[in-house]
Amino acid sequence: MSGKSEVNSLTEMHKLGAQIGKQLKPGDLVLLSGPLGAGKTALTQGIGQELGIQNVTSPTFVISRIHQGKIPLVHVDAYRLQGDSTAIFDDLDLESYLPTSVTVVEWGEGLANRLADQYLEIQIVFGENDDQRLVSIISHGSRFAGFKL
Repeated sequence: MSGKSEVNSLTEMHKLGAQIGKQLKPGDLVLLSGPLGAGKTALTQGIGQELGIQNVTSPTFVISRIHQGKIPLVHVDAYRLQGDSTAIFDDLDLESYLPTSVTVVEWGEGLANRLADQYLEIQIVFGENDDQRLVSIISHGSRFAGFKL
């Protein structure tokens, strides 16, 4: 399944994240890609809100955060781990959290998709104006075959 959505505000990005969060379950891996400021963390905040988690902040400087909720949320920002940093990514031991958590990885292309054969890929790009974002969802594997925006 793949889908596209147009988002025109921070509030709408949070709502889209919540809509995605309603469909996630323990063991799910979500990869987020997009330029700086596109809304990856805002989308993750919406996912977290649906999982009963408040105050989701970007893990840019700490690389990963684990938030406790109805389902734990592991939020990773792999921006600083691109290129030759795969060993650091592997040291995060995300495999041990994956079965019982929802794992969201920003900037995880080429890294996080090694964790699971089935994952949800979400690409966010800037639209025609400052507030508009175009969000594409691509499912990898049968787990996400019926996933809806």
